[in-house]
Amino acid sequence: MIVVADTSVILNLCRVQHEHLLPPLFGRVLIPHEIATEFVRLAGVDVRFAGLQLPAWIEQMTAPPPPAVVIQANLDTGETAAISLCLVNRADALLMDETLGRAVAGQLGLKVVGILGIVLAARRQGLIGAVKPVQDRLERDAGFWIPPSLRQRVLALAGE
Repeated sequence: MIVVADTSVILNLCRVQHEHLLPPLFGRVLIPHEIATEFVRLAGVDVRFAGLQLPAWIEQMTAPPPPAVVIQANLDTGETAAISLCLVNRADALLMDETLGRAVAGQLGLKVVGILGIVLAARRQGLIGAVKPVQDRLERDAGFWIPPSLRQRVLALAGE
């Protein structure tokens, strides 16, 4: 299986020390160079992410030019590159949380998985014991906002 990841998914998983979930869940994890650059920049300027390092097992690639629908959506550079890389590599999924990027990816027929979907899949596969502590750490340590209704829905799906 191959997935392409956006910055926020990798950055937030690294912040809560759960980036190790990605290879057993998805196999190959690809990112465009723009995502690597953004990761390094944010790790250098945002105190929440200070000192984080991009995992060495993530494969960096050059993204092709984006399709017109992606350009017209006016996404940020990283999201645009991630969607383009996902399309050209025929990846099984795009790991992304941003609403507009997810919508554009969906229009292009891409399967999109967010960070909570990753955590839920890890729980279902026995890679983590519970979802709630990870949600708590994402909110507390990474500043990742989870709407209360989504938080409860994910916990219910996890049987917690």
